[in-house]
Amino acid sequence: MTRKIILEKLQDIIREQDVPKKVILDEQTSLKDDLGVDSIELTEFIINVEDSFNLSIPDEDVEELIRIGDLIDYLLERLEK
Repeated sequence: MTRKIILEKLQDIIREQDVPKKVILDEQTSLKDDLGVDSIELTEFIINVEDSFNLSIPDEDVEELIRIGDLIDYLLERLEK
């Protein structure tokens, strides 16, 4: 799976949530600040990511994922295993 495909899937997941339309969804987008989500919405997003990519993301790993690019790197690494 490529970075581009993962980014597109993440964009689809984010758009399914109530994210403001004006937010540019790219690798530099902050998961909390730019998307304007609270901890519950972030948890919902992570659950949707886990379901879409058929993997589990431990809470301690979520804390390290600041930007969408960080999440893409994380997913690429996990999907290669």
